[in-house]
Amino acid sequence: MKKLFVTLLSFSFLTVSSFAQNSAKEVLNKVSNNLKSIKGATANFSYSTKDHNNHSLGTINGKIALKGNKYFIKQGDNEIYCNGKKTWNFNGSDEVTVNDVDNSGGTLNPQKLLSGNFVDNDFTSKMISSKGSFYVIELTPTDPRKNFKKVEVYVSKSKNFITKATVWEKAGNTVSFNMSNVNTHASLPDSKFTFDTKAHPGVDVIN
Repeated sequence: MKKLFVTLLSFSFLTVSSFAQNSAKEVLNKVSNNLKSIKGATANFSYSTKDHNNHSLGTINGKIALKGNKYFIKQGDNEIYCNGKKTWNFNGSDEVTVNDVDNSGGTLNPQKLLSGNFVDNDFTSKMISSKGSFYVIELTPTDPRKNFKKVEVYVSKSKNFITKATVWEKAGNTVSFNMSNVNTHASLPDSKFTFDTKAHPGVDVIN
């Protein structure tokens, strides 16, 4: 679920130009170009899960901050830091796990998906709808070993970024992700994206 959660967050600030006749690939190419102009961004998010019988399995709220290939995610007590080279997964109390960023083709992460260059290798894309206030784009993973079947992203025409995403898991669950209070002009210090061991005395660091 954590990888899926980060995958959903990676769609958070994808920006596009609002031309109703654009194909999915054209929209995603504009995502890559427009994202480069954003120096920093923050938002609140929520994601909810339903089982194959459409019964709710709960909703989780949190916050996200992004700056280039760096990101910070706070979900309850848990925090994820990434400075583009390393990630820190902090359980909020006594343990943080440190890993190198995996840039391999099989890994989904915010910096990779936000680049806008993930579609050719990792997903096929299709425009589902360009009517109303959203573009709806369907992304299907090219690797059949992924634990989800498809993702639909909803691009707000008025705000020019993705505010919603829905993931269909192979196990039958459906995960919906929603953004709110998006600020694409945030000033964020680089220190926000690195776990500070001095500020967390006594925390066990697992490399």
